[in-house]
Amino acid sequence: MSFRDQRKYLEALKKYEKKFEREEAEMYKKFLQRQKDDEDFDSLSMKKLKEMYDKYNERVDTTKYDKFFKKKGENDNPPPQQ
Repeated sequence: MSFRDQRKYLEALKKYEKKFEREEAEMYKKFLQRQKDDEDFDSLSMKKLKEMYDKYNERVDTTKYDKFFKKKGENDNPPPQQ
């Protein structure tokens, strides 16, 4: 993983900081300090960071909004015939 990925994960986790358990909060602070020192994370640290990211940053299911928007080519009401 790259430095850019580290930064992306840490910035995304910033808004969930209050929800962290005690151990996760300590680990997050260590990650921030390592980021500040411009260190690249090793594979184990990156794996833990990604696990925290996956746990707190849930993807929104956009399929439940399909009923509000028409897709191109869909036509519920055909034009009146003359």
